Amino acid sequence: MEFTIVGEARTPGLRWFRDGLWGALRAHGHSFLEEPTRNIRLVLNFTDPARPRPFRRKSQGTFVASIVELPEVPSEFLRACYPILVRALSNLLIALIPGAGADGGARWEAHFVTLELGHYVEACRDDEFDFFERIYRRLAPLAQARLVINNEFHPDLPPELWGGNERTEKLKAAGRFLASLNLLPAPFPLEEILPPRDLLHVKRLYGLGGLSYGNLSVREDAERFWMSASGVDKGNLQVIGRDILLVKGYDARRNVILLSVPPHIEPRRVSVDAIEHWMIYREHPEVGAIIHVHAWMEGIPVTTVNYPCGTWELAMEVAELVRRAPDPARAVIGLRNHGITATGRDLDDIMERLRGRVIPQVPMV
Repeated sequence: MEFTIVGEARTPGLRWFRDGLWGALRAHGHSFLEEPTRNIRLVLNFTDPARPRPFRRKSQGTFVASIVELPEVPSEFLRACYPILVRALSNLLIALIPGAGADGGARWEAHFVTLELGHYVEACRDDEFDFFERIYRRLAPLAQARLVINNEFHPDLPPELWGGNERTEKLKAAGRFLASLNLLPAPFPLEEILPPRDLLHVKRLYGLGGLSYGNLSVREDAERFWMSASGVDKGNLQVIGRDILLVKGYDARRNVILLSVPPHIEPRRVSVDAIEHWMIYREHPEVGAIIHVHAWMEGIPVTTVNYPCGTWELAMEVAELVRRAPDPARAVIGLRNHGITATGRDLDDIMERLRGRVIPQVPMV
């Protein structure tokens, strides 16, 4: 993996962090470039939290980690730090905050914030080498993950499906159920955080329709499934091709999700988790529906790495845990620092199992 550093580490703490992270990356065999290339894999963007300077990547494959120093832990951490992450057009924010020192515990705390609203902490006490190893283990898997978020729309949806069918009606009802859980991750509308130019840049890179509260799908047949679009109000799924899309396949050679849409509709992108649902449906014919929510349940298997949504690696890890479940058709899998994915024989089955059991607060580790 090639990486570069942009921006200026203006404080002694940031310079210490820059040098330690640089050393950990080089020790693991990653190549440092003085200047970013079009396809650079990892950019460490040192910036000012009051005026975050974005790095405008040229490729979806570039992972940007913005790094700032704060004087103390904000009382409302995500409300204070999530806008910094977004304004810097980053995949990840690392907020370096001084601790109480040797007598009071950690010398420094590195607070991680993800686009999926994850927040977790690595603390540096006496062993700096161990600290930067832990930072590296948090960062490197995310930077090397492969996004599967490009869509290809084919205007070949049969006319008899332009208005949907009984399965899309079930999907609409399940969407209303999902909305009733009141699991919106946080009130951070992107259009209020970013100027129009940056918002368009983010949407083009990652296919974002805005923050939403999960996704859901239902099998149509052996090869196809209906799925909610990215960023739509799940409680008001209406138009086929705009709010609900028919996924008909995945082209591995071009790394693109294939969708059938009505020829007269301007389509929206399908949810970024489409590759995960595609893997599960393909392997388990008995799975008839899948729901993902930003919530938690006790006693469930959990992924080992908080890979970004829409990556091949996250989909593979979730699919593997579904495969290991006693009944893959009724599995509930925890996505570390993010939420849960539940499979079912149908949507009613999943809703019945989630009702009254989900915990709104996702544990961050």
